Order: sequence, then C-alpha cells, then structure tokens
Amino acid sequence: MRVIVTRPKDQAGPLVTRIEALGHEVVECPLIEIVSTGDDPVDTTGYDWVVLTSPNGAEEFARRRRGPLPKLAAIGPGTAETLRAHGLEVQLVPRVSTQEGLLDEFPRPSGRVLVAAARGARRALIDGLGADFLPLYETTLLHPAEAPAGDLVVLASGSAARSFGALGADVPAVSIGPQTTRAAEHVGLRVVAEAKTHDLDGLVEAVAAAAQ
Repeated sequence: MRVIVTRPKDQAGPLVTRIEALGHEVVECPLIEIVSTGDDPVDTTGYDWVVLTSPNGAEEFARRRRGPLPKLAAIGPGTAETLRAHGLEVQLVPRVSTQEGLLDEFPRPSGRVLVAAARGARRALIDGLGADFLPLYETTLLHPAEAPAGDLVVLASGSAARSFGALGADVPAVSIGPQTTRAAEHVGLRVVAEAKTHDLDGLVEAVAAAAQ
C-alpha cells in the first residue's frame, strides 16, 4: 500500500518510519507549514492554568516559557506527550480530545487561565473558560499542484484535511481525531479510519486497521 503523509517536513519523520515498519511505501506531501510567532517569552506569572491545544503549541510553550509553572491542560495525549518530553507535568488530559471535551472536564472555579494556541484558533475554548489568549504559531497552507498517487492519506490536522481536499484527489483518509474527521468530510474526503488515541500511536494503529 502507498500511504501519503501530509505532516510538515520537519515533523513527518517518526510517522514515516512507523508506517514503513508496517511494510507500506510512504510518499511525503507536506500540506502545512508551522511558523512561530516569534521568540518573545511567554510569561506565566499570575496564571493558575495554561491550556495547550496542539503538539506545535506545546513545543513553542516549552521553548518560550518564563515565570512560575501553573497547572497545565493538554487537549489530547499527543500534546501531553510533547509537554512531558520537556519535563512539564500535565494535570488534565480530557477523555475526548476536542475543545468541547476539555471544557466538559475543566475544573471550576479555575482561576486565571491562558489558552496558548495557533493564531486564529477557535473561540469556543477561550470564551468557555473566560481565558486570555496568546497565539504561539501560525499554520500556513501549502498548495502543491496535485496530489501524489496513493492508496491512503494520513491527516493529522483540520488544516491538512482542507488543503488535501482542495486537490480534488479521491483517496481514502485516516484521521487523527474527530475535529480532523469533520474537516475532512466537510471538503468531501472519505475517512475510513479515525485514530482511537489522538497521537502518533493512534495514527499508526489507524493506518494498520485501514490497510486490512
């Protein structure tokens, strides 16, 4: 099976290696680029919680954090794993890896909250928590002339789903989670498997299931 991996070039390596270990051929087709908003410190002084909504945000937060460490909430296991890799303890990972799932499980009262995420992030979580917002990075869509030939495409974000959908390729998709699935289906893609855990392990297991 020929599997299209759409992750950014500098992030695709672990996924490519794991899929190749399953015996599949991989073709890389990066559809998004992650651009940091800068190097200014993220001062956590005065915050009781910081909420991270992606591994990219977790990387930026770990790199730029200054001040006392508040409690940390991660939207899913992949984000939590990234924080822990930097020695940062995570107090909350919701059972459902969506903004709504995090809102449902977030403790109340919560004190002062900072949501650190992508520029242009959905407002549901920010407004639901009455949180301050700090953009840590931007997601830039890449526009290849056409999709490479493949039997399956792996989508790890809604942005990648929208970008791949714009190519008009009829390739079944594996999605990292429900929000990515919704974005993919909205642009007419066929999602044949969704990761049960919204991280690298979950994606690899979903690829294995879709290939059966």
